[in-house]
Amino acid sequence: MLFLVLGKGKTGSLVAEVAHERGHSVRALDILENEHAAALTAPTLAGVDVIVDFTAPEAAVENMRAVLSLGCRIVVGTTGWYSRLADMKALAAKRGGALLYGSNFSIGVQKLFRLTAELAKLEGYAFSLSETHHITKVDAPSGTAITLKEILASAHPGAEIPVISHRIGEAKGEHVVTAKSEVDVLEIRHDAFSRRGFALGAVRGAEWLGRQQAGCAWDFREIFDRL
Repeated sequence: MLFLVLGKGKTGSLVAEVAHERGHSVRALDILENEHAAALTAPTLAGVDVIVDFTAPEAAVENMRAVLSLGCRIVVGTTGWYSRLADMKALAAKRGGALLYGSNFSIGVQKLFRLTAELAKLEGYAFSLSETHHITKVDAPSGTAITLKEILASAHPGAEIPVISHRIGEAKGEHVVTAKSEVDVLEIRHDAFSRRGFALGAVRGAEWLGRQQAGCAWDFREIFDRL
């Protein structure tokens, strides 16, 4: 397959590296080379099987709009744009594009989501979250922490679920879910040793998306165990 990776940051560069290792051809554009999605034209995307976006929220929306309008397929690992999700789904359906998005493409984190949903079934417990990332990460709390909070809140509407965010050095990503009662405490923790898990999940997701029907959109949480 031929992938076009948008974003040459740490994760985007690793996505390109992992895709090469898995036998794919890869092209890449950084934000300056693709300002306001100007490079995402029909000639540029000719022959590209899947576009993978690891940029920034505003850029991701522009990129999705351009890609989906041309009926192409895009995997989006960028977060912070979900207020526009309904618009992107509608565009994919209208123009025959395909979208795969997720707050975290790590398979381990996907298991964390499911374990958290199981933990959330407990009654008589107070839930809280903490997350730790590198000092250059702009958004806080992380997209993953927001997803975890949504999982807990869906089981306990109206409950207060505090989230503590830390930004330390080169931390790759740690998330801890805590359930505490008067008699005991339970914790579920995921600690990423590197970004490779995120990159591998994104590449495997792109491989999967390349085989799917057009005109649809999927959350990575829905399909990760079909890879």
